[in-house]
Amino acid sequence: MVRHNNQLPDNLPQLQNLIKRDPESYKDEFLQQHRHYKSTLEVFRLTPDTFNKSLDELVIFLAQVAHCYSEELTTFPQELVDILQTQNTVLDTGMRMTFCRALILLRNKGLLEPTALLSLFFQLLRCQDKALRQFLENHIITDIKNVNSKHKNAKINTTLQNFMFTMLKDSNARAAKMSIDIMIELYKKNVWNDAKTVNVISTGCFSKVTKVMVASLKFFLGSDPSEANSDDSDSDDEPNVKEVIMANKVNKKSKKREKQLKKVKQLYVKSKKKKSQAPQFNFSALHLIHDPQGFAEKLFKQMEKNNDRFEVKLMTLDVISRLIGLHSLFLFNYYPYLQRFLQPHQREVTKLLQFVAQASHDLVPPDVLEPVVKTLVNNFVTERNSADVMAIGLNACREICSRCPLVMNEDLLRDLTQYKNYRERSVMMAARSLISLFRNTMPDLLHKKDRGRPTEATAELHTLKYGEVNAKGFVPGAEVLLDKSHSNTIEIDSENSEDENEWCDVKHSSDEENGGEWVTDDEEEDEEDGDSEEDSGGNSETEDDESGSEDEEEHEGETEDTKITNDKKDKKAKTEGADITPIKSKIDKKREKLAKKSQMKADKRKELTAEKKAKASQISVERLLGDEDFRKIDAELVKQQVTHFKRGIKRPLEVDPNKGELVKLADIENIYKKRKHDKQSRMESIKKGQDGREKFGYKDGRQNPLCSKTNREKKKTKAFQMVKHKVLGKVKRSFKAKQIALRNHLIKQKRMK
Repeated sequence: MVRHNNQLPDNLPQLQNLIKRDPESYKDEFLQQHRHYKSTLEVFRLTPDTFNKSLDELVIFLAQVAHCYSEELTTFPQELVDILQTQNTVLDTGMRMTFCRALILLRNKGLLEPTALLSLFFQLLRCQDKALRQFLENHIITDIKNVNSKHKNAKINTTLQNFMFTMLKDSNARAAKMSIDIMIELYKKNVWNDAKTVNVISTGCFSKVTKVMVASLKFFLGSDPSEANSDDSDSDDEPNVKEVIMANKVNKKSKKREKQLKKVKQLYVKSKKKKSQAPQFNFSALHLIHDPQGFAEKLFKQMEKNNDRFEVKLMTLDVISRLIGLHSLFLFNYYPYLQRFLQPHQREVTKLLQFVAQASHDLVPPDVLEPVVKTLVNNFVTERNSADVMAIGLNACREICSRCPLVMNEDLLRDLTQYKNYRERSVMMAARSLISLFRNTMPDLLHKKDRGRPTEATAELHTLKYGEVNAKGFVPGAEVLLDKSHSNTIEIDSENSEDENEWCDVKHSSDEENGGEWVTDDEEEDEEDGDSEEDSGGNSETEDDESGSEDEEEHEGETEDTKITNDKKDKKAKTEGADITPIKSKIDKKREKLAKKSQMKADKRKELTAEKKAKASQISVERLLGDEDFRKIDAELVKQQVTHFKRGIKRPLEVDPNKGELVKLADIENIYKKRKHDKQSRMESIKKGQDGREKFGYKDGRQNPLCSKTNREKKKTKAFQMVKHKVLGKVKRSFKAKQIALRNHLIKQKRMK
């Protein structure tokens, strides 16, 4: 091998390449450069604030070949670490970046422990160098991810987490903010997704640095505006496949164009997959907090004490509401605090309504939430407000009641349900959604005409008291797996179908099995004629049965007692003093008969319900249920929701509202509106679309618009009466017409002679 000793001292990249190939042959040259490094470093220590190009090249060179001469360079990493620890604030920015790069090279070669290097880099985050901080942040995230790639390294993770915990309390705001950003990024990458990391981040919510506090709150809210902006920019750059395919068809075929088409198709598929992916949120982090009650109380106390911006207060209120809803916490001062802001003119009032709904759960005492609901109704659901404000208020009431039904009382609910026939569609639909909610939860609070026909599912509804849990000892609907239960159901249906004109009794049953019945036997005869008409004409009841005429509602509200009383008055007027004791005895007999009949029906339903429960519990205990069994049970439960309890009449399925962990803002802001289709709005939209567009019609192609036009161009603008004789002249004449024209011409010439 030919050695060029005279060139190697000045050509470090070439020497580096040769050393990596054959370290032993070039050891002398390496030692020469190492001595040069020692002397240059001593000179640099005198003036650390100036850039030394020679030292810069030597440090990178030694870092590249350090694995070849590990014995000679045992102190080299520590020298760099000492320089950065002692003189990091006075070092030249270029030299500081070089030292950091060299340490990263040594770390990648396994010559430096990760804890020593990462702890140093965390200290360097205090430097007034944005590029360096960003560089170090990327390396820290990548290095920790690589350390935990194969398996979790608990020792290193614990050491670094403890160090980050101390960094959050650092007086330097930049270092604290960078530390919280690194932990959040590692959690998103599923590297540090344990409870300790989440609780360390939770301490950032109480930081005196506003940026650290906001970053921690955003982490628990699961929102990142920068990511949303990047998604929007990506959507603008999406490839238009149709245009590329058309260009490929028209233009000249080539291999380059085929590759371009293939690449565009791949990008299109990738963008489509990206759109179909569900958004990722860090809601699970809220479940990992060790002391959610104490965390929520501290946050609320800090928010009341500090005078932060309105946006920061909104984020704090949002986190507190999510904690209360997820963990069923008790924070009674939270609701009066929000109650002050429930005004239609309040800024971001829909978000505040969302927070109230999120903070509602079954264990909140109704006395605490009732003032909030009354304030909400008084300020929003009044006719002096616009229809949109009223609809939002009704939607917010619905979301609160879906999580805490006991907060609604009968009088207030019946007042709100009167808006079901309101002139504005948005208010009408919001009121009907509230009715639909209480039909499936607490139908007793609704007026009889708003309860709808009872189904098999709602007939067994039981209104839970405060703190009561509906715990079942069996799988509901499991009785369908017994063949005998099918035959019993058919027999029951056939028995019910014999007397189609009767409604089931409800007034006398307040047990768990009979909590969903709404029509009394005293009213059976009043509704007998109406029911027979419905049965003859099919199922004419729809979801809009509330919008019936007032006469029908009055007729439904009439009871048997009032009819008998009216009959008694008429007979008294006719007989004028006749004995009325036979009439009284008839009334008493009829009442006794109806009471006995209703009692028999109630007892029969209790027996059937008890029999169903016994069969379901028997199957749940005796056998293991498979996927097919659960499919049958689900089908039976759906059937119970759509099947009428008495006569088996089908009606549209009323889906229960999804009580998710969080309240969607769209559920409160969901307003039904009829689009404008009048002429004025259509013309405005047409004119808006014509802005910036060329005028439709003939385009004058002259270069100079002031020059004259040809006769052919002028002819296009002339009136038809001026050119119609020329148009007619173009028509071909017949032979007869030509003969007549020639004859007239010859006669005319003869006369002129």
